[in-house]
Amino acid sequence: MNKNDGGPAFPVSSYVNALGQTFDSSVQGMTLRDYFAAKVIQGLFASGNLQATDTDEALARDAYIVADAMLKAREA
Repeated sequence: MNKNDGGPAFPVSSYVNALGQTFDSSVQGMTLRDYFAAKVIQGLFASGNLQATDTDEALARDAYIVADAMLKAREA
């Protein structure tokens, strides 16, 4: 199953710099899904509402659940 990852978070076009080096746009970096999940994790930690029982794995899973919901909301 291919999960919607939203594509690249910060897409760029291929370009040639002043030294004549070509940079290929096929290397895009993080996906929009990863970016959303990172923002969710950042908000969770900044809130100060984490519980001692929250595991890293559970927090990461929850962040991606929210990121997936954000991607789905963009489709509407």
